[in-house]
Amino acid sequence: MSAKNRDNHNRWRSVTVGFRVSPEEAKQIDTAVVLSGLTKQDYILNRLTNKDIVVQGNPRVYIALKRKLEEVLTELKSLQGETPSEKLLDTIKLINRTLYGMKGEKENDCP
Repeated sequence: MSAKNRDNHNRWRSVTVGFRVSPEEAKQIDTAVVLSGLTKQDYILNRLTNKDIVVQGNPRVYIALKRKLEEVLTELKSLQGETPSEKLLDTIKLINRTLYGMKGEKENDCP
């Protein structure tokens, strides 16, 4: 058995919490985690405990935003006049909130 360690905030983390999600839900969670710049554990804990997700702009976050925007653009081009899916709109809203948050503006200020 491995040695017991405390985390950065001097807490014992000895309980494991697990749950199942669909592949689509997993992809949505992974997108939000990458765009936040947090670890998956920190992101999920913050969301579950209703804490704000504070995105710290760093090269990894900027690259993730760039790649996700490229994916969104490709998908929008392929629609050819059709209505975008709710999933795509949710991704665009997440990117928008992330960019406004990095800019220091409140979510209410988002267009």
